[in-house]
Amino acid sequence: MAQQPIVYDAVNDQVDKLVGLTPGSKTFEVRHQREKVATATQGSYDALFDPALPGLSLAERLLVALYATRISPSPLLASHYRARLAETDAAPADIAVAESGKPSDASTPRLAAVLEFTRKLIENPVEGDEAALKTLPAAGVSTPAVVTLSQLIAFLSYQTRLVAGLAAMKDLEGQDPRAAAVPPAPFEPNTAATEPGAVIKAHGFTNEVLEWKAWLDVVNVDTATPEQVAVLEESHPKAKVSDYYLFLVHQPEILRQRSTAFNAIMYAPGGLSRAERELGSTVVSRVNGCVYCASVHAQRFEQLAKRNEVIAQVFEDPYTAGTTARELAIAQFSIQITEAQADVNANSIQALKDAGLSEGEVLDLLHSDAIFAWANRLMLNLGEPVFATVG
Repeated sequence: MAQQPIVYDAVNDQVDKLVGLTPGSKTFEVRHQREKVATATQGSYDALFDPALPGLSLAERLLVALYATRISPSPLLASHYRARLAETDAAPADIAVAESGKPSDASTPRLAAVLEFTRKLIENPVEGDEAALKTLPAAGVSTPAVVTLSQLIAFLSYQTRLVAGLAAMKDLEGQDPRAAAVPPAPFEPNTAATEPGAVIKAHGFTNEVLEWKAWLDVVNVDTATPEQVAVLEESHPKAKVSDYYLFLVHQPEILRQRSTAFNAIMYAPGGLSRAERELGSTVVSRVNGCVYCASVHAQRFEQLAKRNEVIAQVFEDPYTAGTTARELAIAQFSIQITEAQADVNANSIQALKDAGLSEGEVLDLLHSDAIFAWANRLMLNLGEPVFATVG
């Protein structure tokens, strides 16, 4: 049975409630200038934790959420999912595993496989390879349920980073900027140059055009449901010929919310330039080891910025990439929110402001980085990049 359409309830926006954002506060007002993102974030949460969603029980999904946010770590979100689990019929022993144990201690081989897959994607997403994915069907998880699980883990990766960044923005609100400011080290621009249009290859990353193939069965457009077709048409102009979308549309409402969030984050007018959003996304993809995403968004950066020297720098060493102090700050924040979101604090936000980013631009960068915690995990754990066919 199809999931019911999601209706946004602003009063019960989960992120606002968790972070403690209230109307009138600076961070609340900045966040809700990107209302489509807030709506789709809540819509994704509602779709993923819909009690009527088949394949994985609500208890299983909440066990995954508790386990993922515990090892991320995100104490705020772990507390939230722990409280939600207490309202389900999850076995106390399995809650204990999600709370403090190891996947192998789960009560069933199916749950053990689900939690082990979760661990790989949270701790080191490149471990979510074809062999890891195929442990799920072997444990009795259907293809649509694999999509649910993969989207859930990826969403949790996004949610933990979004909450961490918003909490840091909120913490900065009441501080004297001079108190939060950290004197910057003398900036030495990275002068490594690359000719626009040149092919860049470094450490397995490239700006060449790649395609992507799923490891499990995709939906056949000719036999898709009307809802699946509608969501494909909403998501991307080429969704009907893309393995990525044809795989994710096994769960159309989850894909609808995710596509809405992605498009609102990456393409909304105003705020952080689209090129700088692409730069942040490329840095995140490089750090996470997602060759496909890094390729696509390196190309988009060059299309928008008409240059690619900073992309060559990101591929070579993201920790030193940046042709300006602003680019360096964007790269450094993108690395921190990717590798250690629990360490993001008011100083992290102030460093961006010191480099010239406004409140709205900080939010756009946070969104761009967080959505690629989501995108990279789907691309890495559901299929693989292949060189585009010519002719």
